[in-house]
Amino acid sequence: GAGGSSSQYQDWMHYVLPTITLASVSTAYAARIMRSQLLDVMNQDYIRTAKAKGLSNRAIIIKHALKNALIPVVTYIGVDFGGMLSGAILTETVFNWPGIGYEVYRAISMRDWPIVMGGVTLIVVVVMVINLLVDISYAFLDPRIRLGGASDKA
Repeated sequence: GAGGSSSQYQDWMHYVLPTITLASVSTAYAARIMRSQLLDVMNQDYIRTAKAKGLSNRAIIIKHALKNALIPVVTYIGVDFGGMLSGAILTETVFNWPGIGYEVYRAISMRDWPIVMGGVTLIVVVVMVINLLVDISYAFLDPRIRLGGASDKA
């Protein structure tokens, strides 16, 4: 790995550029979605009721508006996580960082198909788990959404 005990920088310093590279596009788009959702939510009736009760703008945004505005943002981040994992192949290759992406790249260039299939399978499993967590988080963000079973009938 990079760094080590003889390095003048700590090991975490070597994560800065790859992290910025992977997250810059996603962060900008997530912020844009969040802004547009907050603008939509702030025009809802329950926000006007909270303002009429005399709550501060900060309390209204944190306690009432943020939860409802987060649902599309969480959806985007969950879907984009797969893109970031596949982007890790290029990012780890460019920054010569040892990781799953760099190993998949090396396996593709050497035509080592079992390693490629294992790397792709691992990425698919991680994306599936992230999508499951996103779906479960909907129930916590919006009280109207409930996790139902076979006994729940509408």
